[in-house]
Amino acid sequence: MALDTGRVTDFNVSYDGPRAAAIVDSYMPTLDSGPTIGAALKAAREFRGLSLQDVADSTRIRRAYLAAIEEMRIEDLPSRPFTIGYVRAYARALGLEAEAAVTRFKAEEPATDDALREPVGVRRTGDRRLGFAIVAGTLVIGAIVVWNFAQRGIQEAQAPAPTVAAAAPEQVATPSEPQGPLALGAPLPAPVESTVPELYETPGLDVAAAAGGSADAVIASNQARARNPEAAVDPTDLPQVFKADGAVYGTAPQGAAVVLQARESAALIVRGAEGSVYFARQLSAGEAYGAPQMKGLVIDVSEPTAFQVFVGGQSRGLLTSTQTSVSRLAD
Repeated sequence: MALDTGRVTDFNVSYDGPRAAAIVDSYMPTLDSGPTIGAALKAAREFRGLSLQDVADSTRIRRAYLAAIEEMRIEDLPSRPFTIGYVRAYARALGLEAEAAVTRFKAEEPATDDALREPVGVRRTGDRRLGFAIVAGTLVIGAIVVWNFAQRGIQEAQAPAPTVAAAAPEQVATPSEPQGPLALGAPLPAPVESTVPELYETPGLDVAAAAGGSADAVIASNQARARNPEAAVDPTDLPQVFKADGAVYGTAPQGAAVVLQARESAALIVRGAEGSVYFARQLSAGEAYGAPQMKGLVIDVSEPTAFQVFVGGQSRGLLTSTQTSVSRLAD
């Protein structure tokens, strides 16, 4: 027997209390839902009652990009690194596992070796100023080349043709026959470069010849001359009165007890009684040293015969030893 329901045609039972969590979770979409990762994200968004604009506001991703991800329109998305970042942010905004979403996206859309695409809406344009600069430079260079060719053509047109003067016939001089006897003049002197120079005399050759011609004889002669310098130098050849032929060091000749004048370049050292050096110099020929009137002065020279001794302006001959006291010279 059928149940009489009267006029009731719809039976609606509602329950406002909390639903069991297990029942809710069993119907909640996951990342494995749908044929693609985009469909799974779309199902999760719709289950949470969110619109594309809501997700775009929370992730700061353009709404067009989110729609392209849900529909897996990869050609409408920017380069792969940006798309992977968008998928990660989209899943995180829905409370899903972000890295798992990225893993599924990479499995469904494997990487290729194609070059990265430029972001959508970006158009590469060149710098117009560079193009203008290239065109202007080309025009300037072309104008310079044309001007140079024009100037060269004008100069060639104005330049007169070179004329070559006819060469005069070469006249050959014929020697004239001598007229009468010839007179010869006196011979001209020989040019300077053709004169015979003086013979070169080897230094010490005359001493070696006088000593027998051997090297030992020359050494012995030099030693004998050092022991007796006045025998080697004629006293009459020495100046008898002091005459300054160069700089005078030390005391002026008028106030000096002894004056030593160099006949050739030699060293002179003057020491005091305590051994201190008062004067030391390499004197040139003509230079002199006036010894002060002090006790204990000693004179050292490199070559005794190179110095002439003057006392009171009068010659006392040459030094006889390399070391001499001034007081002995003054006696």
